[in-house]
Amino acid sequence: MLEEKQIRTVLVTGATGQLANEIKELSLAYSGFKFLFTSRQELSIEDYKDVESFFQNQTIHYCINCAAYTAVDKAEGEKESAFLINAEAVGNLAKVCKSYQVKFIHISTDYVYNSEKGIPLKETDAVGPVNVYGSSKLKGEELAINHNPTALVIRTSWVYSSFGYNFVKTMLHLFAEKDQLNVVSDQVGCPTYAADLAKVIMKFIQQIESGKDLYGIYNYSNSGITNWYEFALAIKEISNSQCTISPVSSSEFVTPARRPLYSVMDTSKLKEALQIEIPFWKESLKKCLAKLL
Repeated sequence: MLEEKQIRTVLVTGATGQLANEIKELSLAYSGFKFLFTSRQELSIEDYKDVESFFQNQTIHYCINCAAYTAVDKAEGEKESAFLINAEAVGNLAKVCKSYQVKFIHISTDYVYNSEKGIPLKETDAVGPVNVYGSSKLKGEELAINHNPTALVIRTSWVYSSFGYNFVKTMLHLFAEKDQLNVVSDQVGCPTYAADLAKVIMKFIQQIESGKDLYGIYNYSNSGITNWYEFALAIKEISNSQCTISPVSSSEFVTPARRPLYSVMDTSKLKEALQIEIPFWKESLKKCLAKLL
């Protein structure tokens, strides 16, 4: 165990969300770190003065920004709110982290991409969001790196957990209510179990603590490729549901916000940096459902 003077403080914003809750659960295994979890009530990250005051009154070594406006369809009509949380607030945190020499770790999304190549996307590939949510997250990435060149940005996709609101929990709820469901089958990507992402973030911190200079953009999702229909079928199979699921195209399932049709991410840069293997998405889904069922 580290001595008290060596304990490193990790600030985690967005305390009520899926990822922050997974980090909170994982934090019990990291006795050498002190974790501060803040919701919007405790820290208004969209208010620069509030952020600066918070950092002034705390000794913080790492800031993991899990706070986000994630209502993809609502964002189409609430552009200002989406950009305030997903972009402007990120810039505030990045600036203050740089001022106080705090390592800034920001969570972004596969929705910054827009590819029809059908080849897993690298961090260096062109971006081109197709909706307001993706645009706001891309602006957040830009502000993070512009204001704080040592910032670490992790793009992730299709996040789910036993905490919060997500596709897996929605499916379980609908299975209990309905005999038949339609799920889109032409949007291809990969789910991410937030518990696995939490471990990756802590692995980054451990590597940085050991002297590695890690910054810039990294892709992370569980391994494998699927679509929302196949994802729903896997949830049905593991949960022993009797609900009938039918595949439909995105054109048949119209939503206010467009979704990228292909957002499979190449995670090789992250695997090499951390020297890890990434769990297959279906294996991680089984672990999550074991907690929920």
